[in-house]
Amino acid sequence: EALNDLLQSGYPAALNELELEVIDQPRLNLGELKKGEDVEITATVACFPEVEAKDYFGLEVEKIEHEVTDEDIQKELERVQKAHSSMETVTDRKTEEGDTVVLDFDGSVDGVHFDGGKAENFDLKLGSGQFIPGFEDQLVGKEAGEEVDVHVTFPEGYQAEDLAGKINEIKREVLPEINDELASDVSEFETLEEYKNSIRERMQKEDDERADSIMKDSMVQKLIDVNSVDTPASMVESEIDTMIQGMKQQLAYQGLSLEQYQKFTGMDMAAMRDQARMDAEKRVASRILLKAVIRQENIEATEEDIDKEMADFAAQYGQSVEDVKKMIGNDLHYFEEDVKMKKAIDMMFEKANFVAAKAKEEE
Repeated sequence: EALNDLLQSGYPAALNELELEVIDQPRLNLGELKKGEDVEITATVACFPEVEAKDYFGLEVEKIEHEVTDEDIQKELERVQKAHSSMETVTDRKTEEGDTVVLDFDGSVDGVHFDGGKAENFDLKLGSGQFIPGFEDQLVGKEAGEEVDVHVTFPEGYQAEDLAGKINEIKREVLPEINDELASDVSEFETLEEYKNSIRERMQKEDDERADSIMKDSMVQKLIDVNSVDTPASMVESEIDTMIQGMKQQLAYQGLSLEQYQKFTGMDMAAMRDQARMDAEKRVASRILLKAVIRQENIEATEEDIDKEMADFAAQYGQSVEDVKKMIGNDLHYFEEDVKMKKAIDMMFEKANFVAAKAKEEE
């Protein structure tokens, strides 16, 4: 227990004093233990590799540009229009494709009712493909209050299925006009023209940020291409661990487990790790080289930079800055490193050699 206490406090303190960034578990050699006497513990560690990055300014990057068009804005307006549509009851005609009908139905196979085949006041949009083929087609041209027998066949070889029911109500989607009134309802702008301009600015900003992100990724790949870097196996395996953990969280958001994903894809853990290995090696290589650029260019992170990075992180995950500080304690290393990495990439990006895509293809 005394040794554990010494290691938990002494080992991190030694790393901090010597300013070492360790990438794997240490190999420990314990000295002789005697009551009341000091004990010497020797730790042999693998450290983050230091390399000299070269040719990191003037990297060739294919320029990506997209100008937001009137068609883009019209599609966005139509999306907003549909999101603010309403349903109106129809009484003067029969059902048409695109209508929403309110149904009571009761299903049977060979006259025998089955579980899950009965519902009341069920909303079904005709033409949506929500039910099996042939079901919705047989509800077109009917009247509200009409009783209907629908005959369908399950594709998996089931017997013909009969569904008897009644159409209680017919509804149609009513779209608001794309005009000043809609603009004022859905935004802080009074006119449609002002709202369009705001959409254009927002979409252009998003497109530019997306293009910059893609170009920066391409630039970092070029940095890896022009520099030969050996990626330590322990760092690659650790990065794969991080990627697998991220995948588990992403699957959980979708209501799936990693085991279900493996069953769907037919991959075991070994196959998943092999699939992730190339990307992990690229991530490790980029980190090694970017840290070299940071060291060679003397890039620093100010207190203001770190505070902003923490604020952005907190906003991204719906937390307060105070919550983030409580979570990390006094360890600002992660945010400090992140700031330096971004500064290094931005510095390289400013000095990159941008090539037009069309000119590159012709060449």
